[in-house]
Amino acid sequence: ELTVLGKAQEFFQICDLEGKGFVTRQDMQRLHPELPLSLEELEKVFVTLDADGNGSLTPKEFITGFSEFWKHIALKNDMVQPSEGEAACPVRYEGTMTGDEDEEFQFSNLMDRLGAAKVLDDETDVKQLWLQLKKEEPNLLSNFEEFLVRIFSQLQEADNEKNELECALKKKIAAYDEEIQHLYEEMEQQIKKEKEQFLLKDTERFQSQSQELERKLLSKEQELEQLVQKQKRLEHQCTQLLSGKEETKVENTKLKLTNQELLRELERTSHELSLAQQQLQVLQEEASRLHEEKEMEVYRVTETLQREKSGLLKQLDFLR
Repeated sequence: ELTVLGKAQEFFQICDLEGKGFVTRQDMQRLHPELPLSLEELEKVFVTLDADGNGSLTPKEFITGFSEFWKHIALKNDMVQPSEGEAACPVRYEGTMTGDEDEEFQFSNLMDRLGAAKVLDDETDVKQLWLQLKKEEPNLLSNFEEFLVRIFSQLQEADNEKNELECALKKKIAAYDEEIQHLYEEMEQQIKKEKEQFLLKDTERFQSQSQELERKLLSKEQELEQLVQKQKRLEHQCTQLLSGKEETKVENTKLKLTNQELLRELERTSHELSLAQQQLQVLQEEASRLHEEKEMEVYRVTETLQREKSGLLKQLDFLR
């Protein structure tokens, strides 16, 4: 009992190196090299001893609680030898287990304390070496177990670091994917906007040209109508003159000349109207051709952007 209390006081001093007068959760981790316990098991021990849940252990709480815990650990790992009065009362499992089962049980407990299942897929080699040392060099067994404690602790820390790095990498990949998706959406919106603006400008220009040609055609038609009405009036005048009194030859000749002049004017106007109609048809064909070219240009621009998008996707897959 005195030995156990002394050991508990020694462990308290190891934890409280600063002399604070109490032990915190982090201070408890300093016992990791001293005990065959993993950091997770030391955490559980601290939670068990911290009955009031204030996050610290006074000397009384630590020594009293840890003494009971240390008795269990010492008996379980044969760290306290039985006295002469206790020799007739061996540990309970020794009476019901064979030697091989006892070794198997001890090795399993050791692996459980070390958390070997988290870092080892096969414990065969470690088990063979442990059994060999237990049989041939039992004085080296404690050193080997301490070595295993340090090794598995480092492996566990490395595994934790790997998990943290994997988590950070996943976060970076998710952020990068989100950024790429945002860029894709912006690019799609820009393509759609430019396409709409392009088609709107082309449509407005085509409509403006069509309206201008329609105004010119209407003006020519009005001029032709006026000439036709003028010709009709002249013909009516001629008819009246012919049905009336005979006019002088000079007046008749003048009317004929006027009529011929009007006919020439009518022919000229008709020719101009025909030319205007041909020009309108040419402009309409040109507008149709320009519209088709713009549609082809839009298609080529869209196809180029799609190829760039595919290239970005390939780069993203490569980065992943």
